[in-house]
Amino acid sequence: MPLTFQLDPPVDGALRDGVLALWADVTNAGGAVGFVPPVTPEDIRPEWVRHLTALSEGRDRLLVGRDEHGAVAATVFIAFNTHRLMRHWVWLHTVMVHPAHQGKGYGRELMAAAEKAVGGFDSIEAIRLGCRGGLGLERFYAACGYREVGRVPGAIRVADGDDRDDILMLLPLG
Repeated sequence: MPLTFQLDPPVDGALRDGVLALWADVTNAGGAVGFVPPVTPEDIRPEWVRHLTALSEGRDRLLVGRDEHGAVAATVFIAFNTHRLMRHWVWLHTVMVHPAHQGKGYGRELMAAAEKAVGGFDSIEAIRLGCRGGLGLERFYAACGYREVGRVPGAIRVADGDDRDDILMLLPLG
């Protein structure tokens, strides 16, 4: 069953709880979404609040994928650039699919929905995202049409003695 996507859903308690639970579940399953396990939704809440601020200020947009039961199953934050010379591209942040739904093609659906959403924004010519090395994420994003355009070795420290590359991916639009 495909996901149902919504750009800029109303932010209420159900959405908050769904995103926080998704974020914790993805992290605790080993996902590279800004935290390392173990985490709880409460650990993630300050980052959610930062995103809410960016949403309310129009600096970010939120794309949510819901499963057949209406539960939050996938998300991505779309961040606009504020620098006057870089307003022609956006960032994708915190690309997540619930571990229970992985392997069903929902990740590709999420990336296609994000591309479609961004393609509807005025004057946006490309999408950039960063991913953590060591997990094969760059192969997934390449399969979605992105290409690697940069890599900083050891830039992400997930634990003492465990440094990962920060990989920059780009998808030109149109």
